[in-house]
Amino acid sequence: MYFAALLARTEDGWEASDTELDDVETLSDLADLAREAAVEDDTVLALIEQEDAWFGVVRVDGEDDPRVFVSNAVVAGRSSYGAMLVDELIGRDDTDADELDDLDLDGTEDGEPDAVEDEAEEAGDAEPRPAGPLGDAEILSDLGVSQKELLALKGDALSDIADALGCTDMLEAVR
Repeated sequence: MYFAALLARTEDGWEASDTELDDVETLSDLADLAREAAVEDDTVLALIEQEDAWFGVVRVDGEDDPRVFVSNAVVAGRSSYGAMLVDELIGRDDTDADELDDLDLDGTEDGEPDAVEDEAEEAGDAEPRPAGPLGDAEILSDLGVSQKELLALKGDALSDIADALGCTDMLEAVR
């Protein structure tokens, strides 16, 4: 089961809202969703986790390109939303419309590898995902979560991030 929330930075701190990812098929879709939640083009963080197996942070600052961090690329790559983030980070754009139709994006994935991905990897058509964290580990450094701290997060990482940002109560309210 997925949990996804948007944290929008405001003059008074952070505003949290849970978000449905049903219509999100690409990083661009997620960035657009984050921009809609932005207050005066300020920073928005899209936080995604799947049952403490992996978490991802997508940071959108105005119209800048989104910055992405995924805690465990291999595990995240076994779920639809995680695969979307990891594939963007490694530059894989071979997911065509037919493959997207085959993906189960309802948030009920159990961490099992995607059959389409397995077939592609067995055929040698896809590069394996890198092990461990992937992306911009400095994504939250200016907000109080250093690279070292981000890389050390385990378990309920989103709560730890919210603690550092000073918005734990808001995040828990939308959980």
